[in-house]
Amino acid sequence: MSPFEQPDQRADESGGFARVASLGAGVIGRSWTALFLAAGKSVAVHDPDPQAETRVRQAVEAAWPVLTQLGLTEHGDPENVHFCADPRAAVDGADFVQESVPERIALKHGLYAAIEPALGADAVVASSASGLTLTEMQEGWRDPGHFVLGHPFNPPHLIPLVEVMGNDRTAGGAVDRARAFYASVGKVTIEVRREVPGHVANRLQAALWREAIHLVNEGVASVEDVDTAVSAGPGLRWATMGPTQLFHLGAGEGGLAAFCERYADSFNRWFDDLGRPHLDETTSQRLVDGLGSVSEKHSVDELAHRRDALLTELIAVARRQATGRGTEPRRH
Repeated sequence: MSPFEQPDQRADESGGFARVASLGAGVIGRSWTALFLAAGKSVAVHDPDPQAETRVRQAVEAAWPVLTQLGLTEHGDPENVHFCADPRAAVDGADFVQESVPERIALKHGLYAAIEPALGADAVVASSASGLTLTEMQEGWRDPGHFVLGHPFNPPHLIPLVEVMGNDRTAGGAVDRARAFYASVGKVTIEVRREVPGHVANRLQAALWREAIHLVNEGVASVEDVDTAVSAGPGLRWATMGPTQLFHLGAGEGGLAAFCERYADSFNRWFDDLGRPHLDETTSQRLVDGLGSVSEKHSVDELAHRRDALLTELIAVARRQATGRGTEPRRH
């Protein structure tokens, strides 16, 4: 399945989750809120920051054209949002709660203790946490049965992936309900079956970056050239299929079995030679200096805009191809 195709279990237009609470209005929370509104949800937002409402409305306004280009705003209303000073008011009556507050365990536990008495019996609560584990966060609940991990890839309104996880303390059906909700807002989910730091996608990108850093440290290539090696090479292929599927194609009709037989010795040699650098002060400074030719010419906002524009085009083409609506990119 293409990473931009929707699962067979995609929910109906409402997904059975018409009312959503978005707790936390930082970068991740604002992006989630824009996506939920685009999908036609009624969204209650809570964040103690007095500037939260202004920042959320600005983020929704900025994201709306991209979401429209992706065909995700047909049932949406950017004004169908309200703001709650009390998190209990935000979750009251919510079918789904996306929690995206800062990753400080005491802060999360305090929030969970506050909202648990106000939650509906069938409400699902998902945390966007990337660095904390589900087990750690469950300690903030009297009954964590309807609490799951719902970790997005940034920015959530644009990147389809969500990693969903439950464990032996999670109620039956909670993970399935979370996945159905995410499908109803246009997301693609995977299930994390065993708890590991960083879940799945972050570990994959950490592994690639570790070797990128090693190549720079060893003088094999510059920071800029290593980045180019990814973006102009395997990165383009990875946007279409995962690595195992791609290697399945690499040996022609023989498929993955033939590929493994043919290239096992080469890959084992590369595996044994991969580096194990650490982000110490010297290494960090080397990376910063190596990125200087880019960072001096372009601001972070400019680079982010370029990234998002390219991602939007790529996702739009992939969606149209997956739905049989043609493959010609939109012209600007």
